[in-house]
Amino acid sequence: MKIGVISDTHVKKPTPELSELQQTVFADVSLILHAGDLTELEVLEAFSGKEVVAVQGNMDSGAVRNQLPSKKVIEIEGFRIGITHGLGNPFGVPKKLAGTFDGVDVIVYGHTHRSDNKVRDGVLFFNPGAFSSGGSVGILTTGERVSGQIIKL
Repeated sequence: MKIGVISDTHVKKPTPELSELQQTVFADVSLILHAGDLTELEVLEAFSGKEVVAVQGNMDSGAVRNQLPSKKVIEIEGFRIGITHGLGNPFGVPKKLAGTFDGVDVIVYGHTHRSDNKVRDGVLFFNPGAFSSGGSVGILTTGERVSGQIIKL
């Protein structure tokens, strides 16, 4: 299964560039994960027709914070994926997040605006980087294991 991953969109409504992901990078994904800082809930309309799981970030509006959790665990094809945004100083975020989730195979996060695709102590830490400013997004692929790919835009 292919999963699209995006974070730090930092827009108030869908932009043409965001909506274009449906026809390009996310065309064949079954699910999209948004790791926060979408800013407004309307941003998720860019992914209509796809299942989306999103969490709130530190730059999100009150409406987003009221609707979305700060962290969430989902299970996909036997793999447990923890999703959160991250807070505070953007340096050392993976270390701060290491104890946030129990028994997960992957931790998807944002906040740092820097991509990350590394296994640490048996857990894949995956940050797609920031979509804003023509940055990057990611793809997680499940099979015998979970692997990640960062895609520069």
